[in-house]
Amino acid sequence: MTTVDVHGIALGIESFGDDAAPLVLLAGGTTMLSWPDALCERLAAGGRRAVRYDLRDSGESTTRDPQAPAYTLRDLAADAAALVDVLGGGPAHLAGIGVGGMVAQVAVLDHPDAFSALTLVGTRAVAPGPPDDDLPDHDAATMGRLFGSPMPDWGDREAVAAFAAAGAEILGDDPVAARARAGRVWDRTPGAPPAVRAANQLGTVFSRLDCAPRWRERLPRIEVPTLVVHGRRDRFFPVGNGEAIAREIPGARLLVLEEAATALPATATDEVAEAMLGLV
Repeated sequence: MTTVDVHGIALGIESFGDDAAPLVLLAGGTTMLSWPDALCERLAAGGRRAVRYDLRDSGESTTRDPQAPAYTLRDLAADAAALVDVLGGGPAHLAGIGVGGMVAQVAVLDHPDAFSALTLVGTRAVAPGPPDDDLPDHDAATMGRLFGSPMPDWGDREAVAAFAAAGAEILGDDPVAARARAGRVWDRTPGAPPAVRAANQLGTVFSRLDCAPRWRERLPRIEVPTLVVHGRRDRFFPVGNGEAIAREIPGARLLVLEEAATALPATATDEVAEAMLGLV
């Protein structure tokens, strides 16, 4: 892993594959580790340079005040476009998962020349707060259990890992994988204060961002080949959100992972990688 300077912001990146290969830029949600190693390696084996990166206020990227971010969603979108230019691989295939999927939508709309394809995983087209009336909201019972859990001691690695595993079980994800990932995220921020550790684990910064203006109505303007991936069992952003995005982006392909919930499971690696590699 390393950091690169993007218009005065340090972004943490990790690269898989040949630097000369076509670039697939993977926007974390919010940490780059939202993208599984196995998927990055599979993309690299398919002849791509997969570069995953941390959004601001997470991982190796610039961290200032996660509780009061001084930037907007559109700034994060501009980061993605500028990173393509710095890496010299444009136009790039941009992929975003969760929060990163929202960043990716705005990035392709605001900076169309920077991107050649788009993959959106487990995301929706409005944020933050309540969705539009025609979009399914978070499952209420699941959210009650998830947010009713007491916060861990963010300075205790084992407590944080156990908290992540319990949350994954509530969401229907793999608790063993979530525990391992939480440990890796914790290890990347040694000595960080509790607010920073919480932001890395929970992606809480995004709920404080200015996400105006709305972008859902602009989705029909997206002209690049688009893949929308969504878990059938996703209780955080129910699958109707992905279905709506796929309907509204011209020619978009919808790939529903029948056994998946919020996170990308290891069993879906080959199917998702093949679909991403198939985008022109």
